[in-house]
Amino acid sequence: MKLLIPVLSILMLFSCTDKDSTTPDEKTTDPSSQPVNQNRVVETLATQLDVPWQINIVEDTVYYLSGRPGEIIRIQEDSKETQTVDLTKDVVSETESGLLGFHIIDGSREPLEAFLYHTYEEGGRLLNRVVKVQQEGSTWKETDILIEGIPGGPIHDGGRLAVGPDEKLYITTGDAGESGLAQDRSSLAGKILRLNLDGSVPADNPFPDSPVYSYGHRNPQGIDWTEDGKMYSAEHGSTGHDEINEIVAGGNYGWPVIQGDEEQEGMIKPLFHSGENTWAPSGIAISGSKIYVAFLAGKQIREFDFAEKGSRTFADGYGRMRDVEIVDGSLYAITNNRDGRGNPEPEDDRLLKFQLKE
Repeated sequence: MKLLIPVLSILMLFSCTDKDSTTPDEKTTDPSSQPVNQNRVVETLATQLDVPWQINIVEDTVYYLSGRPGEIIRIQEDSKETQTVDLTKDVVSETESGLLGFHIIDGSREPLEAFLYHTYEEGGRLLNRVVKVQQEGSTWKETDILIEGIPGGPIHDGGRLAVGPDEKLYITTGDAGESGLAQDRSSLAGKILRLNLDGSVPADNPFPDSPVYSYGHRNPQGIDWTEDGKMYSAEHGSTGHDEINEIVAGGNYGWPVIQGDEEQEGMIKPLFHSGENTWAPSGIAISGSKIYVAFLAGKQIREFDFAEKGSRTFADGYGRMRDVEIVDGSLYAITNNRDGRGNPEPEDDRLLKFQLKE
């Protein structure tokens, strides 16, 4: 039986090519795609951030961002503090690698604890690992190791962390530039992993004694869930063919065998894809029937509507967008114009706050 999800057609949106190098300015070329809430930023909450990667919001007033060079940034009102990490293995920040995913476990409990995903070097190789850290003053100290040895490299490191509605930890990993690893279920590369919060493998994972939840991914960097528990992911394609997928347990998402509208027995096609154009999607956030996606090369936040089976620009004009988060009717976003592929302005990088409703 074929595991094929019908594709919701998207017209050509952007005119750019290779997202793994500096890209030219992109422009919207889909005349049926009209902007909504475009450029309606409510606030700029922080400026001059150093390549922030993942947003955490604690009690609606305090923001913790992971910084790819190897730091945590704490923002509250007009104050901004750079906090250090105390890890048993040093963070290696090289091109796309570094301190990536950062997920605070329970913002109401002190001291704060979080899961952290970072690149390290061992035996002359770049690898990734997920550890648990605890806040001690202005330092986050490693207290436990959940998983190590995830293949890494200067490109395609995945890195997103999220706790699902089932109270399991989900981890996105890239193929580390070796596309064949994505189809190898014995490798941790090119996967979405699922662990218990103590790092053990859940008994109901699709493959016995394996943290692998889905495979055949190139470089997934965003995951979120609808209210009814459906999981979605955004990932980078190869020279276009960026994807938004509905993730199912044990699903094979085809890389590097298929992409775009191609089909293969037992492989799942994307819900949306960018065709020959490049989005370079990163973080995602879901509200009702709409999924909001941060585009790096696409330089916008785009709103995909499952009910209407289409998409439109939510906001642009801020450059490369890395992550989005929705809390109490507001959408928070971070830029990545200082990641080596953008054109930073003096205020970059920034934490922004948008209204969702017009």
